[in-house]
Order: sequence, then structure tokens, then C-alpha cells
Amino acid sequence: MKPEFREGLSTELEMVTTEADRAPHVAVFSTPAMVALMERTSVALVKPYFEEGENSVGVKICVSHIAATSIGRKVRCRSTVQAIAGRRITFAVEAYNEKGKIGEGTHERVIINPQKSAAKAQE
Repeated sequence: MKPEFREGLSTELEMVTTEADRAPHVAVFSTPAMVALMERTSVALVKPYFEEGENSVGVKICVSHIAATSIGRKVRCRSTVQAIAGRRITFAVEAYNEKGKIGEGTHERVIINPQKSAAKAQE
């Protein structure tokens, strides 16, 4: 990781919900779609700080989906670096619609080098 990567860094992504994001049997934004947005936002935050050959994988997510959002509405997600412990990064994640907060929690990612990981898998 580049040395400027630090706790407190934050970014946001926004999307308009579509039928592909719909919960089965109900016309609202699904929890899996919210989790995917939280992961995408965290990746967007960490990716510019990778050194050559680095990438990350998600290893843990713990979230609450606390309010519904109708399909066709905007959803915004914020991810903030909460802690860095070696190669493990913990992000605080929050999702909002136009009325307020719809989800919150934490997401953990581990920095990897895919080439080194593939070589270890071959051993």
C-alpha cells in the first residue's frame, strides 16, 4: 500500500436502483445489492493506493439493513477507513437514500498480491 493510505480516508458512490437490485417478491432495494454497493465503495476507496501487483479481497462484512428503498430511487454509500492492521483494512460503511440512512456496518478487506497467492496455491 502507498504510504498516504491512512485511517479516516473516505469516499462515496451513488447509484439509481434498478430491477436487477430488487428483492424477490418485493419492489425494494435488496440487502445483497446494498452489500455489493458497500463492497464496491470500499474497493473504490482502497484501489488508488495499491502498489503495483496489489489487489484486495473481501473477508468479512457485518451490516444492518435498516430501511427500505423503492426501486428507481437513488442510493448513496460512504466507506471510511476505520482501522489498518497490517494487510487487513476495516471500513465503516453506511448507505443512504433520499430520506436518510438505510444501512450501516463494517467491511474488512485484505491486501493481496494475486501472483504470489497463485504461486503459493501451486505448492
